[in-house]
Amino acid sequence: MTDDSQPTDDASGTDDSLLTRLAEQEERLVFRRFSTDTALDLGASLLAEARRRGLPVTVTVRKGRQRVFHAALPGTSLDNDDWLDRKARVVERYGQSSFRVGESFRVAGSTFDQKSRLDTSLYAAHGGMFPVTVTGVGVVGAVGVSGLPQADDHAFVVEVLEDFLAHGYDS
Repeated sequence: MTDDSQPTDDASGTDDSLLTRLAEQEERLVFRRFSTDTALDLGASLLAEARRRGLPVTVTVRKGRQRVFHAALPGTSLDNDDWLDRKARVVERYGQSSFRVGESFRVAGSTFDQKSRLDTSLYAAHGGMFPVTVTGVGVVGAVGVSGLPQADDHAFVVEVLEDFLAHGYDS
């Protein structure tokens, strides 16, 4: 399964409220610190929850450009790895979730592919990759999944991040 569905606002509310919610998620889901062990624990949490739900996703956690955690579940393919790489480049370049970047272009009346001037074989502003932000430092990596429709990829990452941070796994 791939993430090539067109961007949509499947959540209730206006386009602006979706963008506001996406920005709020990024402001709220911030780590106190982010070590290699934290990245591995986060990846394990994503993987365990995806397996529990029976989701056909590939999971990745990165510190900078380094893939610290990467796992592919049944129903995925090499295409999902490529989607993750492309979405991670968007997070690295914009410092925002790949979903938020894509929605920002859409709300402005265009698409990322049309207006970003970036090579779409290398960049994809589709939901599923979220910035790893550390308090007082900024964006230090990215966490993401690929395999579901983009809004679902994004929502899954956010749900697991909320639980992970609520339980203090970043201390």
